[in-house]
Amino acid sequence: MNIALALALKLVIDHNTGAAATPKFQFEHVASPAKTSGTVAVIAGTPDRGSADVSALIDGLTPTVEDEPGANLFFAANTWGGRIRFDLGAIADVSEIRSYSWHPDTRAPQVYYVYGSDGASPAFDPAPGTKKDLASCGWKQIAFVDTRPKSGDAGGQYAVSITDTTGSLGRYRYLLFDVFETESDDVWGNTFYSEITVVTK
Repeated sequence: MNIALALALKLVIDHNTGAAATPKFQFEHVASPAKTSGTVAVIAGTPDRGSADVSALIDGLTPTVEDEPGANLFFAANTWGGRIRFDLGAIADVSEIRSYSWHPDTRAPQVYYVYGSDGASPAFDPAPGTKKDLASCGWKQIAFVDTRPKSGDAGGQYAVSITDTTGSLGRYRYLLFDVFETESDDVWGNTFYSEITVVTK
């Protein structure tokens, strides 16, 4: 487990390998996935043809094996990644964000920024292009996540928990995940995202 503190932000990363990686997605420090209310959409990037629909990220269902493309959201080979927007339906107090992935190789680690917005700014853009500065269009950076191990096997299951020591990450209606490939040594660097859970009060 790695714990990084920046101001009040708390980032916890769990990594299951071998027999510990099961379809139950049980981790030592991070809770298992749960269904998230709201809607989710890809607003930049191109999902792979073998990928699940983006709605698989919030259905509470997890893959049954370590390499199950149709149960994960992942972006097309030889691309940089993409952007995923969550709409919670109304402004809510977000207490925790959790993300999960599973793959036997370099598609397992997670690399992304997550931003939030209440949508109230006159400059708010719900689907900003990749060249647009997010801070200038109503988005606030919440955290940066990079679970790539410094050494050893990158495969397995990863779970990330983002919380704040105050008990709240902020009041948001929208969350934007700006996800990136984990490596560029070959064209297969885009993560198999199994589930993203947003916990609100």
